[in-house]
Order: sequence, then C-alpha cells, then structure tokens
Amino acid sequence: MASPAVSFAKDNQQRFLGELKDLLRIPSVSTAPEHRDDVRRAADFVADEFRRIGMENVEVIPTQGHPLIYADWLHAPGKPTVLCYAHYDVQPAEPLNEWISPPFEPTERNDNVYARGAVDDKGQLWMEIKAVEALMQGHGGRLPLNVKFIIEGEEEVGGESIAAYVRTEKTKLKADFALVCDTELFAPNLPTLCVGLRGLVYTEIEAQGAKTDLHSGMYGGAAPNPFFALIEIISKLKDAKGKILIPGFYSKVKAPTKAELAAWKKLPFKEEHYRKTEVGSKVLTGEPGYSVLYRTWARPTLEVHGMPGGFIASGAKTVIPARASAKVSMRLVPNQDPDDILKRYTKFVKKLTPKGIDLKIKVYSKGPACVVSTDNRFIKAATEALHDVFKKDTVFIRSGGSIPIVTDFQDVLKLPSVMMGFGLPDDNLHAPNEKFHIPNFYRGIESIIRFFEKLGA
Repeated sequence: MASPAVSFAKDNQQRFLGELKDLLRIPSVSTAPEHRDDVRRAADFVADEFRRIGMENVEVIPTQGHPLIYADWLHAPGKPTVLCYAHYDVQPAEPLNEWISPPFEPTERNDNVYARGAVDDKGQLWMEIKAVEALMQGHGGRLPLNVKFIIEGEEEVGGESIAAYVRTEKTKLKADFALVCDTELFAPNLPTLCVGLRGLVYTEIEAQGAKTDLHSGMYGGAAPNPFFALIEIISKLKDAKGKILIPGFYSKVKAPTKAELAAWKKLPFKEEHYRKTEVGSKVLTGEPGYSVLYRTWARPTLEVHGMPGGFIASGAKTVIPARASAKVSMRLVPNQDPDDILKRYTKFVKKLTPKGIDLKIKVYSKGPACVVSTDNRFIKAATEALHDVFKKDTVFIRSGGSIPIVTDFQDVLKLPSVMMGFGLPDDNLHAPNEKFHIPNFYRGIESIIRFFEKLGA
C-alpha cells in the first residue's frame, strides 16, 4: 500500500519537474562575479519554496560570499532530526559551443532534462524539497520526523561560508544525522549509497619573471620565461607512471579494508566501457598495481587544470610573458592531513623553482577525505527505502570527488551523513550537456519520502 505522501508525489511529478526547470533557468554560477545577482535570485527562489510548502524559520543568510538558506520544522517530539544538505550554485557552462541545447534553457531529450546544474545539484536539491512537500501533504501538514535544511551557494567554489557557519551555529544545526544529496548511482537502476569521499587541496602557482611582457627576439635568451619555470616544476611533481614525487606525500595514506576491496570487485564495472564511453581516451593512465576504482576512490592524485598566461588569442605574437600561472590540485585519501600535504607541496615547489622566478602559491580550498560508518539505523533505513523503490539491494561505494561539508558534519557537528544521490556516471556534471535522468528525479523523491517515513515510524 503506497503511502499518501508517495501518491501525492506521483500525482505531482509534472509540476515538480516544471518547478525544477524554473530553478535551472537561473544561471547561479558561483565563481563568476557577473552572476552574483543570479546566485541571489536562486537563493530567494529556494527560500520562497520552503515558505510555500510549510517549512518554518526560513532565512536567507548573508555571508562574505553567497547566501546560505536555513529552514526547519521541529514538531515531531521523540523522533529523530535530520539535517538536509544540498547546494543551489552551479559550475560555469563553458565551452558553450559544445552544448546541444542552451545550458540555461532546460530541454527534455530521451527521458533526461539537459541543463547546467540539472544533476549537480539543483535536481537533487529539488528532490529533497519535494519529498518534504509530499510528506507535509500526505501527513496532514505534519512531518514524520524533525527536519532542518542548510543549503549553500558556494559548493563549487570551496564552501568557505558554510564551513564557518557550521562552526559558529553548532546548536542551531544540531541533529541526529545529515542527508546529503549530491552523489550518484553506481550504475543505472542500482541503488547506491556513497560512504567515502576524497579530500582536496586546490592551489594556483603564480610565477613571475620580468617586470613586464618582453619581445622574444630582443630578450629571448636573456629573460626568464615563467612558462618554462612552471613546466619544469610541474614535470617534477609526478613521474611517468603517475607516482607523486612530493617527499612524504604517501606517508599517511590509509588503504581500504579487505571487505571494501572485495565489495568493489563485485560491482558491475567494465574497465573497457569506462575507458571508451566515460573517459573517451586511447588508454587509461595512473599508478600501476591498482584497479581503476581503487585509483579513483582510494588513491591520492595530483592534477593540472589550467595554465593561464601569455598570448592565447589566434595568430602569432612573439612575447615572453612577465607572469603565468598553473592551477594544480591534489585529491587526498583518509588519514592524509590537508595542511601537512599543502606544507610538503609548497616546500617542494619552492625547491624546484628555477632562478630568476618569483613564485607565489594561492590556496583556493582544502579539506580532508572522509569515510562514513555504515553501521547505524540511518543507513539501515536508507537501504530499506531504496530497496522499496528499486527492488534491489543497495551497493556501498566511495566517490573520487570531494564534498567538504560531509567532513565538517562528521568532525564539527558529530553527525553521520547518509549520502544518497541519484545521478548517473554519464550525467556530464561539470561538463557540457549536463543532464538528470527524469525517472531518477522521481525515484529520488520517493526514496527520501520512504526513508523519512521509516525513521519516523
């Protein structure tokens, strides 16, 4: 017998999707100053919806960066309290020419909705809100448990504001567990809970040679070139096999358990399919001796994301740039301390810097890895809810990505997180043609409804 809340959600699927499209039309790109007002507009859109569905104490909280949104409903005495998390900011949409339909004009094709932010994370944020609306409607204006929401607009730019807020508002955010909807299913139709995330240290190395750009004919051979300095430094950070050469980098790395490795081996993962359809490269690279899942979930990495500087327009301009930079990040695994890694990295980079070059390292974000325990009633109820919806057993996976707030929930608020996401591996998050599979949007809403009903029963 379907609960009245589940029936309400099923009857309102088209409306829910239409509302999501309205949210997707707002280009809330958190890294772009020109979109500051759009980010604010998205925050107001979400806050207005909280008020409309019956949440209380709704606040749009100003921060140094983009606003946070808080809302709660706390009238279920003796029942658990959940802190729901998601984010309303999105990545930039560039390169625009690779989008089949415009990134901020949501378009339906073959059961997917295509738009920037569709799966990361507006679609999943909307699942949480719609589940609560359906519960309110199905339970006569009451919820089966106590609910708090903390929604941010800076997840894609490091999440400094929410990190500070969590530290100053521990009492206000007190709960029994957190629900985080910002992850994916391991494979289509396979219910999945994410139980581990890598940490991140994201830096920019800025190199300066001469005081101004110089003519490469008149000064080439005498003036230092910051690009060569960066090339020299970066080429020495990793060897040809993918091993990171920063002294002491691996000293604290904690390996996954035997049970975890055995479970990963059973997952429906085909390396060749992954290479061809997800990566699209001739070969896969990385440390020898580890499987792809091990490398992406439980081994640390070092990557270069961009090297701004010099002349990059079409045509030729013979210039030795005065300055250039490289954006370099490291993904960390359990027991690696971001401060320690940053210190080792900085020391090594400075040591590798050629003469004639001034070097600065800017840090954009840093946070540790985390692995959450699966041995609690919240994970148990989540797996049961997912089973009701998917009719299959849940798999536990890790993710190669980073959600810094999960570590804050664990370390600062002492909350276990249930990372229940409904994206798919080919949803193109952070890439052109991002999408969300519409049936997964509806399944997500139903799973959260059933999850909360089980905990409130």
